[in-house]
Amino acid sequence: MDIRRAGSLPEVAAVEHLLDHPVRTEWAERFLGTAGHHLLVAYLDGEPVGFVSGVETVHPDKGAEMFLYELGVAAPYRRRGVGRALVRRLDALGRELGCYGMWVLVESGNEAALATYRGAGGEDDGSCAVVTWDFG
Repeated sequence: MDIRRAGSLPEVAAVEHLLDHPVRTEWAERFLGTAGHHLLVAYLDGEPVGFVSGVETVHPDKGAEMFLYELGVAAPYRRRGVGRALVRRLDALGRELGCYGMWVLVESGNEAALATYRGAGGEDDGSCAVVTWDFG
């Protein structure tokens, strides 16, 4: 498996089948052009089979941490270590960039995601609730 950082619109478009919605050029350009935004893609035999996106968040009294924004793996490649490898690579990138930690939000019933994150060294502290605002 080869994991590479996406740095161009064609590379982002190549993972569109793994995303929730079609890629919008203006949003992809903004993502790629914003410091601290990362999209790592896993390839098998030259085909993109998974991705993880991360965003560095910085706070004046804490420094930087990596927010694992989204993880996606094509159905035929799930439970084969692709997701775990992507999360580990984002973890390594966060460490290289001087982040003090990494975090992700997971729906409480998503056992597959929880297993992937635990398998990549993450720990569920069981203490979080998600509060959202809908601007749409």
